[in-house]
Amino acid sequence: MDENLKTPLHIGLIMDGNGRWAKKRLLPRSAGHKAGMNAMIRLAEHAQKRGVKYMTVYVLSTENLTGRPQDELDGIFKLLREYFASNVKKLYKKNARVKVIGDISALPQDIVRLLKEGEDNSPAGAEFTLVFAINYGGRADIVNAVNRAIEGGKKLDEKGFASLLYTADIPDPDFIIRTGGEIRTSNFLTYQAAYAELYFTDVLFPDFSEGEFDKALQNFSERERRFGKI
Repeated sequence: MDENLKTPLHIGLIMDGNGRWAKKRLLPRSAGHKAGMNAMIRLAEHAQKRGVKYMTVYVLSTENLTGRPQDELDGIFKLLREYFASNVKKLYKKNARVKVIGDISALPQDIVRLLKEGEDNSPAGAEFTLVFAINYGGRADIVNAVNRAIEGGKKLDEKGFASLLYTADIPDPDFIIRTGGEIRTSNFLTYQAAYAELYFTDVLFPDFSEGEFDKALQNFSERERRFGKI
């Protein structure tokens, strides 16, 4: 990969295909989620090396929380309990911080504590931020912001409205990658992604290697972003 290529400041990552990856190998879905978590941490470290400053990973949507079987959700929570803290500490050592967006109050309380500790213990002045979108939905994010604006009794411009979103202190994504072959954004950063470049690949997320990530960055670098201008 050409080191002089344009690098997005903020990448959104829709990590699709963990369950299908496990099914192809005659493994339980939990094995796919475990492989996906390992891939996520590996890619976060690689993204930081490539000069990306923010990466938001879609861990659990609002629809996932109500639409997935409880045993699958329990498996995801178990993974978070077993691997979140240790993996996050690896990121800290590389001068990366953690941020969580979404309504985590609906999660088990020990998971809430775990996620908050991940944020609170992050190094100050970190050069890279890994954002976990958990029980997150783009529409819910917008509705929450509207309600906060109404409560505040103020008329807002776009900048003021953006300050009420979960991502208030994060730049909008430049590039959104979705693995697993589906071609949609699935309620991910709906407001923030208005001008994001989109990239879809058939590769199932656990198989989305550093090489595949670089291939996506190459694609981004070759695009001309005009933001409505000629």
